[in-house]
Amino acid sequence: MRLRLRAPERMGAVPKTPATRRFPRLLIASCVFLFVSGFFLVRFPDVEGASYASYGFNLLIALPAFIAIVRQFGAARGVAALAAVSVFGYLIEGFGVATHMPYGEFYYGDPLGPTIFGLVPYLLPLSYVPLVIGAVAVVSGTGTMLRRIVLGGLLLVVIDGVLDPGAAALGFWIWPGGGPYYGVPLSNYGGWLISGLVASALVTWIGGRHLTEVPLRPGLLDSLLVSMVLWLSVCIFSGLVVPAVLAVALIVLIARRRLQLTRSRTAPTGAVEAEDTVRHP
Repeated sequence: MRLRLRAPERMGAVPKTPATRRFPRLLIASCVFLFVSGFFLVRFPDVEGASYASYGFNLLIALPAFIAIVRQFGAARGVAALAAVSVFGYLIEGFGVATHMPYGEFYYGDPLGPTIFGLVPYLLPLSYVPLVIGAVAVVSGTGTMLRRIVLGGLLLVVIDGVLDPGAAALGFWIWPGGGPYYGVPLSNYGGWLISGLVASALVTWIGGRHLTEVPLRPGLLDSLLVSMVLWLSVCIFSGLVVPAVLAVALIVLIARRRLQLTRSRTAPTGAVEAEDTVRHP
């Protein structure tokens, strides 16, 4: 009589779980829902009460990143990181609207709802902070702190290459003087590099060893992923070709990184050590 071993019992086999085979169903459903939502944002921009509904909409998008960073860093550090980037976002954006530096002349439109002192929408942290968390998670895990900060800042500039043309098309913010990139001035991206470097530095510094010595949670990327799916939809239905292509590239990058983090968290310790030994004999 021959004994047959099941796949997980074979020598060196890594048990397969739903997490290693696919994305969570809720995440997939969220991506589908937000892609469809992008169509309605573009086709029906003047729905009554939309500016207030955007609070709940943005909160739902931001929650996965907010929860994940608190779990990744611990309660005290996680809340500190969220507060630091939120305050910085208010300050740099408010300064930008008031002085036209470092982004160039722009102001926020009515669809984003009430603003602080007529400058920055109250909901800014809900839309900005998850982008920073996701960018930092994409580049974290290895490398020096300086390298991760620089890469995080550069990634945020690319993300804004999707976000700003789409947001301008929806009237979320307005560039009175226009610009060569779908109505956005190039100075905006210089400003995003500056703000992105500072925001990445804040999260990286506060996180410390929790970004290098503790396995990263895939949930750190979820808000950024669903946000990019939403903006991909907005760009497609607004006819913004280059931003749409950038969005697809970013979605692939984020999805691959998420799969990598999921596998590293579900693989047995022995399998991870064996893989590291093969890669670094």
